Amino acid sequence: MDPLVFEPLLKRIRWGGRRLGDALGKPIGDADDYAESWEIADHGDDQSIVARGPLAGWTLSRLVRERGQELLGRHARAGLEQFPLLVKFLDAQDRLSVQVHPNDIQAKRFDPSENGKTEAWVVLEAAPHSLIYAGLRPDVDADSLRAHLAAGTVVECLHAFHPQPGDCLFVPAGTVHALGEGIMIAEVQQSSDITFRMFDWDRLDREGNARPLHIEESLAVIDFTRGPVNPVRPEIIADEPGRRTERLAHSEYFELRRHTLGTTLAISRSNECSILLALSGTADLHWDGESLPLPRGQSVLIPAESPDVRIEPRGEVTLLEAFLP
Repeated sequence: MDPLVFEPLLKRIRWGGRRLGDALGKPIGDADDYAESWEIADHGDDQSIVARGPLAGWTLSRLVRERGQELLGRHARAGLEQFPLLVKFLDAQDRLSVQVHPNDIQAKRFDPSENGKTEAWVVLEAAPHSLIYAGLRPDVDADSLRAHLAAGTVVECLHAFHPQPGDCLFVPAGTVHALGEGIMIAEVQQSSDITFRMFDWDRLDREGNARPLHIEESLAVIDFTRGPVNPVRPEIIADEPGRRTERLAHSEYFELRRHTLGTTLAISRSNECSILLALSGTADLHWDGESLPLPRGQSVLIPAESPDVRIEPRGEVTLLEAFLP
Protein backbone atom coordinates (compact mmCIF):
# COMPACT_ATOMS: atom_id res chain seq x y z
CA MET A 1 0.00 0.00 0.00
CA ASP A 2 1.50 3.34 -1.08
CA PRO A 3 1.74 6.39 1.18
CA LEU A 4 -1.67 8.03 1.55
CA VAL A 5 -2.64 11.68 1.19
CA PHE A 6 -6.11 12.78 2.32
CA GLU A 7 -8.37 15.73 1.61
CA PRO A 8 -8.35 18.07 4.62
CA LEU A 9 -11.58 18.49 6.58
CA LEU A 10 -11.92 22.21 7.32
CA LYS A 11 -13.83 23.42 10.36
CA ARG A 12 -15.12 26.96 10.77
CA ILE A 13 -15.43 28.03 14.44
CA ARG A 14 -15.75 31.47 15.99
CA TRP A 15 -12.14 31.58 17.19
CA GLY A 16 -10.53 30.71 13.83
CA GLY A 17 -8.72 32.84 11.26
CA ARG A 18 -7.11 32.53 7.82
CA ARG A 19 -3.65 31.09 8.51
CA LEU A 20 -4.70 27.54 7.61
CA GLY A 21 -4.87 28.82 4.04
CA ASP A 22 -2.35 31.65 4.08
CA ALA A 23 0.41 29.80 5.97
CA LEU A 24 -0.38 26.12 5.42
CA GLY A 25 -1.95 26.11 1.95
CA LYS A 26 -5.34 24.67 2.88
CA PRO A 27 -8.19 25.31 0.41
CA ILE A 28 -10.14 27.83 2.48
CA GLY A 29 -12.81 30.21 1.22
CA ASP A 30 -13.34 33.91 1.83
CA ALA A 31 -14.37 33.68 5.50
CA ASP A 32 -12.07 34.60 8.39
CA ASP A 33 -13.04 31.88 10.87
CA TYR A 34 -11.24 28.77 9.60
CA ALA A 35 -10.22 27.16 12.88
CA GLU A 36 -9.22 23.54 12.26
CA SER A 37 -7.95 21.37 9.43
CA TRP A 38 -8.53 17.71 10.26
CA GLU A 39 -5.73 15.97 8.38
CA ILE A 40 -6.15 12.34 9.46
CA ALA A 41 -9.62 11.62 10.84
CA ASP A 42 -11.86 8.61 11.35
CA HIS A 43 -14.54 9.90 13.68
CA GLY A 44 -18.17 9.21 12.82
CA ASP A 45 -19.20 11.30 9.82
CA ASP A 46 -15.87 13.13 9.87
CA GLN A 47 -13.91 10.96 7.49
CA SER A 48 -10.61 11.58 5.77
CA ILE A 49 -10.89 10.66 2.08
CA VAL A 50 -7.88 9.50 0.05
CA ALA A 51 -7.04 12.25 -2.42
CA ARG A 52 -4.87 10.43 -4.99
CA GLY A 53 -3.62 7.07 -6.19
CA PRO A 54 -5.39 3.73 -6.66
CA LEU A 55 -7.33 4.13 -3.39
CA ALA A 56 -8.62 7.63 -4.20
CA GLY A 57 -12.12 8.12 -2.79
CA TRP A 58 -11.72 5.56 0.01
CA THR A 59 -12.51 6.76 3.51
CA LEU A 60 -10.09 6.09 6.34
CA SER A 61 -12.79 4.04 8.04
CA ARG A 62 -13.07 1.77 5.01
CA LEU A 63 -9.29 1.36 4.90
CA VAL A 64 -9.28 0.28 8.56
CA ARG A 65 -12.11 -2.22 8.01
CA GLU A 66 -11.05 -3.70 4.68
CA ARG A 67 -7.27 -3.17 4.54
CA GLY A 68 -6.48 -2.97 8.22
CA GLN A 69 -3.50 -5.32 8.23
CA GLU A 70 -1.78 -3.48 5.39
CA LEU A 71 -2.54 -0.12 6.99
CA LEU A 72 -1.85 -0.81 10.68
CA GLY A 73 0.44 -3.83 10.72
CA ARG A 74 1.08 -5.03 14.28
CA HIS A 75 -1.61 -2.66 15.59
CA ALA A 76 -4.36 -4.27 13.51
CA ARG A 77 -6.72 -6.52 15.40
CA ALA A 78 -9.99 -8.31 14.84
CA GLY A 79 -13.00 -6.03 15.18
CA LEU A 80 -11.02 -2.77 14.96
CA GLU A 81 -13.19 -0.30 13.05
CA GLN A 82 -11.60 3.05 13.85
CA PHE A 83 -8.21 4.58 13.18
CA PRO A 84 -6.97 5.38 16.69
CA LEU A 85 -5.46 8.85 16.08
CA LEU A 86 -6.86 12.18 14.94
CA VAL A 87 -4.38 14.72 13.53
CA LYS A 88 -5.14 18.43 13.05
CA PHE A 89 -3.81 21.89 12.45
CA LEU A 90 -5.45 24.68 14.50
CA ASP A 91 -5.43 28.45 13.97
CA ALA A 92 -6.52 30.28 17.12
CA GLN A 93 -7.09 33.96 16.38
CA ASP A 94 -9.14 34.21 19.58
CA ARG A 95 -8.95 32.26 22.83
CA LEU A 96 -10.52 28.82 22.96
CA SER A 97 -12.78 28.02 25.88
CA VAL A 98 -11.34 26.74 29.14
CA GLN A 99 -12.02 23.02 28.82
CA VAL A 100 -11.15 19.51 29.87
CA HIS A 101 -11.42 16.08 28.25
CA PRO A 102 -12.32 12.79 29.97
CA ASN A 103 -10.22 9.64 29.92
CA ASP A 104 -11.35 6.44 28.19
CA ILE A 105 -13.41 5.08 31.08
CA GLN A 106 -15.06 8.42 31.82
CA ALA A 107 -15.83 9.10 28.15
CA LYS A 108 -17.81 5.86 27.82
CA ARG A 109 -20.02 6.91 30.72
CA PHE A 110 -21.03 10.08 28.92
CA ASP A 111 -21.07 8.72 25.35
CA PRO A 112 -20.55 4.98 24.68
CA SER A 113 -19.41 5.77 21.13
CA GLU A 114 -16.56 8.04 22.27
CA ASN A 115 -12.97 7.58 23.40
CA GLY A 116 -11.07 9.62 25.92
CA LYS A 117 -8.92 12.44 24.67
CA THR A 118 -5.23 12.67 25.44
CA GLU A 119 -3.50 15.09 23.08
CA ALA A 120 -0.23 16.85 22.29
CA TRP A 121 0.41 20.19 20.61
CA VAL A 122 3.41 21.51 18.70
CA VAL A 123 3.43 25.30 18.37
CA LEU A 124 4.00 26.53 14.80
CA GLU A 125 3.42 30.24 15.35
CA ALA A 126 2.71 32.42 18.39
CA ALA A 127 2.33 36.15 18.83
CA PRO A 128 4.47 37.79 21.54
CA HIS A 129 1.41 38.31 23.75
CA SER A 130 0.01 34.80 23.27
CA LEU A 131 -0.73 32.59 26.26
CA ILE A 132 -1.38 28.91 26.70
CA TYR A 133 -3.32 27.91 29.81
CA ALA A 134 -2.42 24.40 30.92
CA GLY A 135 -3.10 22.78 34.24
CA LEU A 136 -4.23 24.25 37.54
CA ARG A 137 -2.16 26.32 39.91
CA PRO A 138 -0.95 24.54 43.06
CA ASP A 139 -3.53 24.05 45.81
CA VAL A 140 -6.55 24.51 43.50
CA ASP A 141 -9.13 21.90 44.46
CA ALA A 142 -12.69 21.18 43.36
CA ASP A 143 -14.26 23.55 45.88
CA SER A 144 -12.05 26.52 45.03
CA LEU A 145 -12.40 25.90 41.30
CA ARG A 146 -16.18 25.74 41.60
CA ALA A 147 -16.20 29.04 43.49
CA HIS A 148 -14.05 30.76 40.86
CA LEU A 149 -16.22 29.39 38.07
CA ALA A 150 -19.30 30.85 39.76
CA ALA A 151 -17.56 34.20 40.20
CA GLY A 152 -16.20 34.32 36.63
CA THR A 153 -12.61 34.43 37.92
CA VAL A 154 -11.46 30.98 36.83
CA VAL A 155 -8.37 32.45 35.12
CA GLU A 156 -6.95 32.94 38.63
CA CYS A 157 -6.84 29.14 38.95
CA LEU A 158 -5.02 28.48 35.69
CA HIS A 159 -1.31 28.05 35.07
CA ALA A 160 -0.26 30.04 31.99
CA PHE A 161 2.90 30.67 29.96
CA HIS A 162 3.97 32.46 26.76
CA PRO A 163 4.58 29.78 24.12
CA GLN A 164 7.40 29.84 21.58
CA PRO A 165 7.41 28.23 18.12
CA GLY A 166 8.65 24.69 18.53
CA ASP A 167 7.22 24.19 22.00
CA CYS A 168 5.47 20.85 22.54
CA LEU A 169 2.79 20.50 25.19
CA PHE A 170 1.56 17.08 26.27
CA VAL A 171 -2.03 17.30 27.56
CA PRO A 172 -3.30 14.06 29.15
CA ALA A 173 -7.03 13.56 29.64
CA GLY A 174 -8.18 15.32 32.79
CA THR A 175 -5.96 18.40 32.24
CA VAL A 176 -7.70 21.79 32.30
CA HIS A 177 -6.47 23.83 29.33
CA ALA A 178 -7.16 26.64 26.88
CA LEU A 179 -5.30 27.66 23.75
CA GLY A 180 -4.82 31.42 23.68
CA GLU A 181 -5.14 33.86 20.80
CA GLY A 182 -2.49 34.32 18.13
CA ILE A 183 -1.33 30.69 18.14
CA MET A 184 -1.18 28.08 15.38
CA ILE A 185 -0.45 24.49 16.32
CA ALA A 186 -0.24 20.94 15.02
CA GLU A 187 -2.19 18.55 17.22
CA VAL A 188 -2.08 14.77 17.60
CA GLN A 189 -4.75 13.18 19.77
CA GLN A 190 -6.85 10.12 20.38
CA SER A 191 -9.71 9.80 17.93
CA SER A 192 -12.26 11.65 20.01
CA ASP A 193 -14.30 14.83 19.91
CA ILE A 194 -15.62 14.94 23.47
CA THR A 195 -15.00 18.25 25.23
CA PHE A 196 -16.39 19.71 28.46
CA ARG A 197 -16.45 23.51 28.37
CA MET A 198 -15.97 25.18 31.77
CA PHE A 199 -15.64 28.85 30.86
CA ASP A 200 -16.02 30.72 27.56
CA TRP A 201 -14.67 34.17 28.48
CA ASP A 202 -18.26 35.52 28.80
CA ARG A 203 -18.63 35.58 25.01
CA LEU A 204 -22.00 35.88 23.29
CA ASP A 205 -22.98 35.11 19.72
CA ARG A 206 -24.70 37.57 17.37
CA GLU A 207 -28.04 36.70 18.91
CA GLY A 208 -26.76 37.39 22.41
CA ASN A 209 -26.53 33.73 23.40
CA ALA A 210 -23.69 32.07 25.28
CA ARG A 211 -22.41 28.62 24.35
CA PRO A 212 -23.45 25.87 26.77
CA LEU A 213 -21.13 25.10 29.68
CA HIS A 214 -20.48 21.69 31.27
CA ILE A 215 -19.52 22.55 34.83
CA GLU A 216 -20.52 19.33 36.59
CA GLU A 217 -19.11 17.13 33.86
CA SER A 218 -15.84 19.05 33.97
CA LEU A 219 -15.48 18.79 37.74
CA ALA A 220 -16.15 15.05 37.51
CA VAL A 221 -13.25 14.37 35.12
CA ILE A 222 -10.53 16.86 36.13
CA ASP A 223 -7.35 15.35 37.55
CA PHE A 224 -6.73 17.72 40.46
CA THR A 225 -3.36 16.08 41.18
CA ARG A 226 -1.76 17.19 37.91
CA GLY A 227 -0.87 20.80 38.72
CA PRO A 228 0.82 23.18 36.25
CA VAL A 229 1.76 21.84 32.82
CA ASN A 230 4.72 23.30 30.89
CA PRO A 231 6.32 22.48 27.53
CA VAL A 232 8.11 19.16 27.42
CA ARG A 233 11.89 18.90 27.29
CA PRO A 234 12.68 17.10 24.02
CA GLU A 235 14.78 13.95 24.24
CA ILE A 236 17.50 13.84 21.59
CA ILE A 237 17.53 10.53 19.71
CA ALA A 238 19.93 11.46 16.90
CA ASP A 239 22.12 14.52 16.39
CA GLU A 240 24.47 14.41 13.45
CA PRO A 241 25.32 16.60 10.45
CA GLY A 242 22.13 17.18 8.45
CA ARG A 243 19.79 15.42 10.88
CA ARG A 244 18.42 15.96 14.34
CA THR A 245 15.67 13.74 15.74
CA GLU A 246 13.92 14.44 19.05
CA ARG A 247 11.28 12.54 20.97
CA LEU A 248 8.64 15.08 22.00
CA ALA A 249 5.99 12.92 23.63
CA HIS A 250 5.35 9.30 24.50
CA SER A 251 2.17 7.81 25.92
CA GLU A 252 0.09 4.68 25.67
CA TYR A 253 -1.74 6.29 22.74
CA PHE A 254 0.99 7.80 20.54
CA GLU A 255 4.61 8.84 20.26
CA LEU A 256 5.77 12.08 18.61
CA ARG A 257 9.17 12.70 17.08
CA ARG A 258 10.49 15.81 15.39
CA HIS A 259 12.99 15.54 12.53
CA THR A 260 15.05 18.57 11.49
CA LEU A 261 16.66 17.65 8.20
CA GLY A 262 19.17 19.07 5.78
CA THR A 263 20.00 15.73 4.14
CA THR A 264 18.10 12.60 3.12
CA LEU A 265 16.26 10.57 5.75
CA ALA A 266 15.31 6.96 4.93
CA ILE A 267 12.36 5.45 6.80
CA SER A 268 11.93 1.68 6.82
CA ARG A 269 8.68 0.07 7.85
CA SER A 270 8.72 -2.08 10.97
CA ASN A 271 5.20 -3.51 10.69
CA GLU A 272 3.60 -0.25 11.86
CA CYS A 273 2.17 2.86 10.25
CA SER A 274 3.27 6.44 10.85
CA ILE A 275 2.07 9.95 10.03
CA LEU A 276 4.28 12.76 8.78
CA LEU A 277 3.39 16.46 8.98
CA ALA A 278 5.55 19.11 7.34
CA LEU A 279 5.97 21.90 9.89
CA SER A 280 8.44 24.10 8.01
CA GLY A 281 10.31 24.09 4.74
CA THR A 282 9.62 21.78 1.81
CA ALA A 283 10.74 18.22 1.11
CA ASP A 284 9.94 15.42 -1.33
CA LEU A 285 8.85 11.93 -0.30
CA HIS A 286 10.10 9.15 -2.60
CA TRP A 287 9.17 5.46 -2.87
CA ASP A 288 9.30 2.86 -5.69
CA GLY A 289 9.81 5.45 -8.40
CA GLU A 290 6.99 7.63 -7.10
CA SER A 291 7.30 10.98 -5.37
CA LEU A 292 5.16 13.40 -3.37
CA PRO A 293 5.97 17.00 -2.47
CA LEU A 294 5.79 17.85 1.23
CA PRO A 295 5.32 21.62 1.50
CA ARG A 296 4.58 23.21 4.85
CA GLY A 297 1.19 21.97 6.10
CA GLN A 298 1.19 18.71 4.11
CA SER A 299 0.41 15.47 5.90
CA VAL A 300 0.88 11.90 4.73
CA LEU A 301 0.05 8.54 6.27
CA ILE A 302 2.65 5.86 5.61
CA PRO A 303 0.99 2.42 5.91
CA ALA A 304 2.63 -0.47 7.71
CA GLU A 305 3.03 -2.34 4.42
CA SER A 306 4.22 0.68 2.45
CA PRO A 307 7.44 0.41 0.48
CA ASP A 308 10.38 1.99 2.25
CA VAL A 309 10.41 5.74 1.78
CA ARG A 310 13.04 8.45 1.81
CA ILE A 311 12.66 12.15 2.49
CA GLU A 312 14.70 14.57 0.37
CA PRO A 313 14.67 18.08 1.88
CA ARG A 314 14.83 21.21 -0.23
CA GLY A 315 16.93 23.17 2.21
CA GLU A 316 16.25 22.67 5.91
CA VAL A 317 12.88 21.16 6.81
CA THR A 318 11.11 20.22 10.02
CA LEU A 319 8.80 17.21 10.08
CA LEU A 320 6.62 15.85 12.85
CA GLU A 321 6.25 12.06 12.95
CA ALA A 322 3.46 10.41 14.91
CA PHE A 323 3.01 6.69 15.40
CA LEU A 324 1.32 4.18 17.67
CA PRO A 325 3.45 2.82 20.54
